[in-house]
Amino acid sequence: MALCFVRGCGDIGSAVAHALFSAGHAVLIHDVPNPAFARRGMAYTDAMYDDAADLNGVTGRRTGDVFSVRWMIKQRREIPLVAGDFRKILDCLRPQVLIDARMNKRSIPERQSGLAPLTIGLGPHFVAGKTTDLVVETAWEALGRIVRTGASLPLAGEPRPIKGYGRERYVYAPSDGRFETDYVIGAKVSRGETVACLGGTLIRAPLDGCLRGITHAGAAVKTGTKVVEIDPRGDPAKAFGIAERPGKIAQTVLAALAGQAVQHPAREQLPGNVCEA
Repeated sequence: MALCFVRGCGDIGSAVAHALFSAGHAVLIHDVPNPAFARRGMAYTDAMYDDAADLNGVTGRRTGDVFSVRWMIKQRREIPLVAGDFRKILDCLRPQVLIDARMNKRSIPERQSGLAPLTIGLGPHFVAGKTTDLVVETAWEALGRIVRTGASLPLAGEPRPIKGYGRERYVYAPSDGRFETDYVIGAKVSRGETVACLGGTLIRAPLDGCLRGITHAGAAVKTGTKVVEIDPRGDPAKAFGIAERPGKIAQTVLAALAGQAVQHPAREQLPGNVCEA
């Protein structure tokens, strides 16, 4: 079993961490202190704000230092989430697997090959054998395909429609600012209803339905960030748990690890030197 370092606590990274943890791997999630992911009912995002979050029966809990991360990994009861300097935490923990699940669709990821024995990038802009060792496709048309040489598919296309609605279901941040809202995931809303405020700009629901995604209050968001998602089916239950796409990606990551035969370090090696995050 491997020690797996997952970057990103959105729905994709959370599904990957959940699958790895459930399969017996040691897992931690790293992200910024106040992440802006909207699909919080499908992720461990809220743990960065509220200390803990549950996803399909597995709890993720925020911790403040690498010593606590190691202790939680040894206990194997919950998935630790940690913020702080990425390279410092990575160097302290020395994971066998590094998975970039940040899904920064419009940013070119930095080179991560060599930062762990196995590195995996999820989504567009990764180049297998250069940016990371392996790449997993996240676009529906190639969902779950492992790329061992060359680039992943470029960002393109439209979201899968729900009841005929595609990109109309989303609201993107019109500017940088602090996101404020009193609404919760799964809440039913009407078209035009004010659901949040961003730096003095009112954010309104684009459709009737329920909130499948809404960024946590207090997040510092950048222009273009997806901050609201409406599910026009109006079923709050569909806003929670691991969805089809993240689940497929997570299972592919598990298969990739099995194919690489990555081993977990001896239990007594885990504590190592204490490094504070």
